[in-house]
Order: sequence, then structure tokens, then C-alpha cells
Amino acid sequence: MKNRFGLFGVVFSMCVILFISGCSNLPPISSAPEASSVPVYRIGTGDQLQIYVAGKPNLSETVPVRPDGRISIPLVQDIAAEGKTPAQLGAEIAKVLSRYVRNPEVTVIVRSFNSTYNSDIRIVGQAVKPQALPYRAGMTLLDALTAVGGLTPYASGNRAELVRRVDGKEHVYRLKLGDLLNGNIRDNAALQPGDTIIIPEKLF
Repeated sequence: MKNRFGLFGVVFSMCVILFISGCSNLPPISSAPEASSVPVYRIGTGDQLQIYVAGKPNLSETVPVRPDGRISIPLVQDIAAEGKTPAQLGAEIAKVLSRYVRNPEVTVIVRSFNSTYNSDIRIVGQAVKPQALPYRAGMTLLDALTAVGGLTPYASGNRAELVRRVDGKEHVYRLKLGDLLNGNIRDNAALQPGDTIIIPEKLF
């Protein structure tokens, strides 16, 4: 009987740990890239895109990205383009075309850059100098925090969040900026064009 209760206690404890760990952290942000990496261009409204389908001139067109962020080509209607890279959009178009064409090869080329897509890194809330920073290759959380002078005395750095658009959808990641500024480099992470860092005030 004693062993049975002991085993139950171990199993119960493991379940509690798994539950807590599943709720405490959102998916991690990718680690910082090498300094040689370059930012990728993301499509925005007003851009002119050349959609080339290899061996299928009747499916290849040059189209504008509409104000709603979408495009249409033969067999592919109203597909979202805004916020995606040309490679991502090409892969999605190929996936749709695969219903009608065997192994389609799709290339997306930006012919005219009229996008209003904002690639700045925005830091809002309890930063010493909250502002929008131009994105540069290899930029990390620590770089951004240094540029805005760090956190104010009222900042709750370990409750900060990063908002990032991925494939047209907003994703929120938990940050531990207080730990990062105290030397825990594991909490550093790569930034992407258009990221927003929100630093809340301490709860008194």
C-alpha cells in the first residue's frame, strides 16, 4: 500500500510539472544568427510581383498586391501575400497549383517595391528611450535594449513580450529582459523586421 501511494505521488508530481511547464512559456524565438546573415524582404501592399510557373506561361503573370494584402493568378484566387517572403509565397502558390499541375515550380520576383511594410523594430513601454529602430542584419534583443538605453526602474523586464507577424498572423513570445540585462545571455534572441517589444510596468 505504501509503495502504491509512493508511485501515485511520483506520477502526480510529474503531471503537475508538465502542466506548469506547458503554461509558463510560449514557443522560443530562434537563436541569434551569425553576423553575416541578411534580413529578408517581406512583401507589402502595392508591390508588383512577377509570378513565374516553369513551363506554364499561361499561369505566369505579373500582378499587384492589393490593399487587402492578397493577389490572384489563374487557378489561385485571393492568396495572402503581405508579410511573406517571395520564397514563402512561391511555395504556397505551388501547393495550390499542385491540385491541377504536376510538380509545379513557382518563382516569385518583386518587380516594383512600393511596400509600406514596416521593417523597424519597435520598443514600447518602460524603456529609457522607447522608439522605433531601423532593423539591421544580425540584430538581437540585447542590441535593441542597448540602443534604447535599457529599462527604466519601473520596468518589469521578465514580463516583457515580443509580438511578431508570421505568415500574416501575430504571434506573442515571452521575454526575460531583466535576466538578459543581468548577464543571462541565453535569454538573448534574434530579431526580425517588424518585431515589436512591449515592456510593461511593475505591479506594485
